[in-house]
Amino acid sequence: MIKNPYSGLKDIPKNIWYLSIGTLINRSGTMVLPFLALYSTSELGISAGNAGLVLAFYGLGAFISAPFAGKLSDKFGALNLMKLSLFSSGVFLFAYSLVTEFYAFLILSLIWAIVNEAFRPASMSFLSSEITSDRRKTAFALNRLAINLGMSIGPVIGGLLSTINFSLLFYVDGITAIAAGLFMTFIPWQKLSSISSPPDDDKPAVAEKEKVYKNFKFIYLLVAIVPVEIVFFQHIGAFPLFVVQELGYTTATFGLLVAVNTVLIIFIEVPLNDAMRSWLDWKSLAWGGILSGLGFGILAFTHDVSLLILSIVIWTFGEMIFFPATGNYVAHISPEKQRGEYMGYFQMTFSFSFMVGPWLGTLAFEHFGSVILWTGCLVLGLISAVMMVRLRK
Repeated sequence: MIKNPYSGLKDIPKNIWYLSIGTLINRSGTMVLPFLALYSTSELGISAGNAGLVLAFYGLGAFISAPFAGKLSDKFGALNLMKLSLFSSGVFLFAYSLVTEFYAFLILSLIWAIVNEAFRPASMSFLSSEITSDRRKTAFALNRLAINLGMSIGPVIGGLLSTINFSLLFYVDGITAIAAGLFMTFIPWQKLSSISSPPDDDKPAVAEKEKVYKNFKFIYLLVAIVPVEIVFFQHIGAFPLFVVQELGYTTATFGLLVAVNTVLIIFIEVPLNDAMRSWLDWKSLAWGGILSGLGFGILAFTHDVSLLILSIVIWTFGEMIFFPATGNYVAHISPEKQRGEYMGYFQMTFSFSFMVGPWLGTLAFEHFGSVILWTGCLVLGLISAVMMVRLRK
């Protein structure tokens, strides 16, 4: 008898499901950010370079928001901060659509990122506190499933709405954020708790409270994950330029290639992480780095669709293994009363890589060529993998 690959989800607490449903509602309306550069050029009439600056300001806002949001979630409760982020972001988007002056739009992009991205560390802290460590990877994978399902809906609807009126993107995105906030306000949450994890050989002894900068293992992790995150963000940086400009495929073909990543995540990530829940985190992190680097690295020898698909499959498996394991490991090494703060600093690496990764990749592609670029990605992925192996000590 074939075992149901999703059978591990039956043990996931209701609160985790509620959070994932709220995340799905919110992410199903995510359409402003994917079209922000296009909106800036077509509606505000600014150059492509300045449109990139808008995205950079959003990334800067996310970078600023992460540690403060983490601390606030510890102080006022992760659930409270998530609801505040959703309602504030929803209302803000309506005002955001009315601004047409470039510099004002820049500042508002930064402010929106601070408000909108406060949801991330709070949600990760909530996930960590509402489930035991032996099920945490599956819970993180379930939440990523909700994110990716939503992200497969929002941009499609946004593309249709943009042909009618670009302002509709702001309104629908705002409405879904508020709807998610209302859902999370009125859903019958189970009694919130901070669950103690069972004994774990991979979990170091953690003080009741510990300054982030004094936690050497955590700081080491933050440094170690940046190279592979920079590699991962090439999927929105150099990768589309490589596929369309160098290999000569259409943007429609590129869209279908991206769908390979989404489909794999939707159908495989949850059962994959449930099957790997007994793996030590350093091993998952190392394999995630290897597969991410290898997936982008083989693009140096890629000229046809079959190898492009193989590349996407390899680095998608790296992504599916790596990101749930990073969240789980941060939860392992952070004091219970500081999980939000630690998740905030962890989220800073993601925001930093979002800022610099696509920029560095496109520069390398333009000035040194694709072979150097993708070989460099392989090296960066392996650097992270080697650093992860040291975490076992």
